[in-house]
Amino acid sequence: MNSSLPWPTEAPVIPLREARPILDRIASLARTHEQDVTLVPGAALAEEDTAADPPPALEQILDELGGIELCGIPVLMLLIEDRTDVGPYTLLGKATTFYPLYETPEVAVVLTLDDDGAPGVVYGIGEDLALQLAAPDLLSYLERFADALEASLQALAQRGDEPDTKGDARAEAAQELMDQHLFAAIVGAGEDEDEYEGAAGQDTAVVPLQDASASGIDALPDGALLVADLRAAPVGARVDLIDADVPGDPLDLRIAWRDRGRLVTLHTD
Repeated sequence: MNSSLPWPTEAPVIPLREARPILDRIASLARTHEQDVTLVPGAALAEEDTAADPPPALEQILDELGGIELCGIPVLMLLIEDRTDVGPYTLLGKATTFYPLYETPEVAVVLTLDDDGAPGVVYGIGEDLALQLAAPDLLSYLERFADALEASLQALAQRGDEPDTKGDARAEAAQELMDQHLFAAIVGAGEDEDEYEGAAGQDTAVVPLQDASASGIDALPDGALLVADLRAAPVGARVDLIDADVPGDPLDLRIAWRDRGRLVTLHTD
């Protein structure tokens, strides 16, 4: 597997035995609904070498699963080959501090990574660059994803059109269903966000940004100006980064995290 980023290697690899139940569930959904679902093979199973450069801690999982496409639309993207620092990634720090799980030009879902390379929580990033806590860890996110995929497939099965993965109407319906069951709640995707968020049954707790020097929190990164403490925050909690009360342009700030991604700090370059 390609490795061009200076990934830290101190963190242990997530054991395949821990991921096996959810990987098997996703694979089963793909087999059962092969007319709608395409399982992207992992790096060890792909016919050609991938240019993706994932963190070492994910190696065993990504050897088996590279992603999922629903009616031709990528909805889980574990082997992204071209990393970028624009769009939803504008405020994020070094490429080795996060790994994308899903992205569009406007929104993304990312796995946080500590300085030692250990995976942490999963955040959704909306068009407003706010962070929303999507899951406490990667395997929990994959469970949440599988729930949404299964619900979307059940709804697609009720449609009267042919299960043609190239059909525009079916693809549009698939995207709307995944928005409804997953992405609207974590990145604000979809045309009717309020309706979808209500359907998800989640109350959004907004975690405030506070002055890092007065926070009393130890071991924050050097130069941290503000910090949001999500160590006790529930899934669905949100941090509005653009509202940061700092001199200058908030878009010039960058994020650094600690404590498996649950301490979100803002600093200048």
